[in-house]
Amino acid sequence: MEKKDLKPAEVFKYFEEICQVPRPSKKEEKMIAYLKEFGIRHNLETLVDEAGNVLIKKKATPGKEQLKTVILQSHIDMVCEKNNDVQHDFQTDPIVTEIDGEWLKAKGTTLGADNGIGVATELAILASNEIEHGPLECLFTVDEETGLTGAFALKEGFMSGDILLNLDSEDEGEIFIGCAGGIDSVAEFSYKEVEVPAGYYFFKVEVKGLKGGHSGGDIHLGRGNANKILTRFLSRIMGKQDLYICEINGGNLRNAIPREAYAICAVPEDAKHEVRTELNIFATEIEDEFAVTDPDIQFVLESESPRSHAIDQDTSERLIRALYAVHHGVYSMSQDIPGLVETSTNLASVKMKPGQVIRIETSQRSSILSARDNMANTVRAAFQLAGATVTHGEGYPGWKPNPHSAILQVAMDSYKRLFGVEAKVKAIHAGLECGLFLDKYPTLDMISFGPTLTGVHSPDERMLIPSVEKFWKHLLDILANVPEK
Repeated sequence: MEKKDLKPAEVFKYFEEICQVPRPSKKEEKMIAYLKEFGIRHNLETLVDEAGNVLIKKKATPGKEQLKTVILQSHIDMVCEKNNDVQHDFQTDPIVTEIDGEWLKAKGTTLGADNGIGVATELAILASNEIEHGPLECLFTVDEETGLTGAFALKEGFMSGDILLNLDSEDEGEIFIGCAGGIDSVAEFSYKEVEVPAGYYFFKVEVKGLKGGHSGGDIHLGRGNANKILTRFLSRIMGKQDLYICEINGGNLRNAIPREAYAICAVPEDAKHEVRTELNIFATEIEDEFAVTDPDIQFVLESESPRSHAIDQDTSERLIRALYAVHHGVYSMSQDIPGLVETSTNLASVKMKPGQVIRIETSQRSSILSARDNMANTVRAAFQLAGATVTHGEGYPGWKPNPHSAILQVAMDSYKRLFGVEAKVKAIHAGLECGLFLDKYPTLDMISFGPTLTGVHSPDERMLIPSVEKFWKHLLDILANVPEK
């Protein structure tokens, strides 16, 4: 299969086009400019609000004016993750796509199909003169991945639609009618710099090769967290040797399960062989523990040139104990929907910041507001006991399922008619912007669906090519059968 053969051709044409436009979260200026130019070129009313959200309106095709107005919605930002051995600047470089069998992926980076394929789908509909639909409003939101700031900033009256189709789900054949809410919790440790005594051996220990993934959609899979695994090893050494930690770094984005982490440490010279032996034993145990979920996990220990300073040992000990104690992963399962994670937390990143601060970023999710806050307070308590200061983000609401939704019935009937099987109706543990839309537009009738993506928020992100055509046919059939006003 070659790129020119991909179907639907218009959708893949626009997807390839936007892969050339850098669009990291919070830096979507080039994508906003692209959308404005697109709207002008196609003589479509185009609005941009203060946050950078773009709304492009299209009139109904003849004979469909009586249908309810549909809002098609996608976010324009993408998660920017790459493998360490890949040279790529997400603020300037295009995403390089390649075909692997029935899958489309990127070379060593995230693909950005989350949610670029939704954006491309909307553009293909807006550009077409042959698709039947009622009045349309295409909403493109900013910064979904790192703060939902576009959805938060959406003003009442910006849109006028009755139905919203969110195109940001990742399992073709599944229609989502609810999602979890979330909140971020950030802990900070202040430390003093101390000199490492003479006669110490310096080494770098690294955990890598983990699958990582989306902290909502993949949290139930039990994959390894590089920060937690590194902490286990450092705790082990700390209990046996006089350990100094000079540098520690793991993970990246709050909504990604960390795949890689490292620490640069020092132990007495005569303990260096014991450290290597300890890592070999530890690696064997962890490889066995994660043999199914993370078969490619790697441990690397290399000698490092001496460092003059390290984190004071009191702070190091409190940091490692807190990282060990704080929960990561599923906390509870839904009592309403079988198989749905209700509450979880992600120990996302550990970074050293200027001013002798170690910053730990975490995120909590739950479909129940009180449970979300309880999980955040549980994380807060663990870090506060260790002497860290903890702050919380604003948080965002969940989306309560409405099984009696009119557009849900249209979508279910459409899927059965097109493909001869029932679509699955689900709620999702990942966060969607839908809960925030309901805050501003409480009468919206909403569903979320999309083609099949795997490995999102990691360089393993892939999109199943045949699923895009099914998603496209389903969407167009829904648009042709929207209820009347």
